[in-house]
Amino acid sequence: MKIPVTVLTGFLGAGKTTLLNRLLKAPEMAGTAVLINEFGEIGLDHLLVERLDEDTVLLNAGCLCCTVRGDLVRALRDLAVRAERGQEVTRVVVETTGLADPAPILQTLMSDPVALSAFTLDGVVTLVDAVNGAATLDTQVEAVKQAAMADRIVVTKTDLAGEAAATALEARLVALNPVAPVLRAVAGGIAPVELLGIGGFAVGGRIPQVAAWLAAEAGHGHHHHDHHHHDPNRHDAAIHAFGLVFDDPLPWQGVATWLEMLALTRGDSVLRVKGLLNLAGEDRPVAIHGVQHVFHPPVRLAAWPAGHDRRSRITFVLRNLPRDIVEAGLVSFVTSAREAAEITSESRR
Repeated sequence: MKIPVTVLTGFLGAGKTTLLNRLLKAPEMAGTAVLINEFGEIGLDHLLVERLDEDTVLLNAGCLCCTVRGDLVRALRDLAVRAERGQEVTRVVVETTGLADPAPILQTLMSDPVALSAFTLDGVVTLVDAVNGAATLDTQVEAVKQAAMADRIVVTKTDLAGEAAATALEARLVALNPVAPVLRAVAGGIAPVELLGIGGFAVGGRIPQVAAWLAAEAGHGHHHHDHHHHDPNRHDAAIHAFGLVFDDPLPWQGVATWLEMLALTRGDSVLRVKGLLNLAGEDRPVAIHGVQHVFHPPVRLAAWPAGHDRRSRITFVLRNLPRDIVEAGLVSFVTSAREAAEITSESRR
C-alpha cells in the first residue's frame, strides 16, 4: 500500500495552519506526517501546528522550486524508511508556503522515483480567503496557479466577507477550475472526508495552462539552476521575508498599538505577519496572525512547545516595505509602552 500525499496550498493568510490544526484532531488523521515549507528566515508554522514535533519536518528554503524539491524528496525518503520499520505513517500532508507555485511539488510527486516507490499523490487542496481572495487572484500569479491546480477548493472567512463577495469569488473559482468542487470552511472547520481520498491528480478537464505549467517544471529537471531572474511568474523581487526575535517579554499594549498602525497605514504591503510571543505578565505563548488590513484576535496557546527558548519571534512577508521601517516602528512602540508601564508602577509606589 502506497502512502497517500495531500498537498495543502493557498495564498498567505488563507487559513492553512488553522485548517491543518482542525484536521489533525480528527481520529482518521492519526499517523499523519506533516511537511511544512516556510518562506522566511524563521520557521514558525511548525510551532503553531499542535502536533508531535517528530512528525513535522520543516522544509526551510523559501519558494518551492529546485532547493525544496531536494528537501521534499529527502523528507519523503526518511518517512518511507520509518514506515518500513513499522512506524505508523498513514498519510502525508505537505503544507506549502503561501507564495508557492504548486507545479514543482506536483511534478516531483508525479515523477520522482523515490516519491513514486512509496507514495501516491492523493490530491491538491487549495484554500482561498473570501476577504482577500479576489484581489489576490488579480495580482498574484501563484494564487491563480494554486486555484487552477486544485482538486478541492476551500473558501475560508466567508463569515467575514459577506455572502455577496463569497458567491462572486466562488463563481470566479469555478471558471478558473471546472473540475474542483468548491467547499466552505468557517474557522477551519471541515470534515477530513471532504478533502481526502481524492484519488490522484489529473490534468483532464482543467484550463489548458495547467498542462503547460507542469510541462515547464518537467523541463526544469533536477539540475540546479537559477530561473528566478528570467521567469516573471516567480516571486516578485519586491517581496521579502524576515524574522525578528526579542529576548525579553514584550508589552502587549505596545505590540497591539503598532500592529493597528501597520495594518491601517501600510496594510497593502503586509502580505503576512505571524508571531509567537512571550508577553509580559503572561505564562503561556500568544500567537498573532495578520494579513494585509486584517489582524485576527491573538490566541493564547496551551503551552510553550517543548525545548522552546521562550523568546518572542515574529515573521513578516512584505511587499515594497523595507525591513528597517517595520523594525524601527515596532521597537519604538515597545520601548514607549515599557516606559509608560514603568511610570505607572512608580506612581503606584
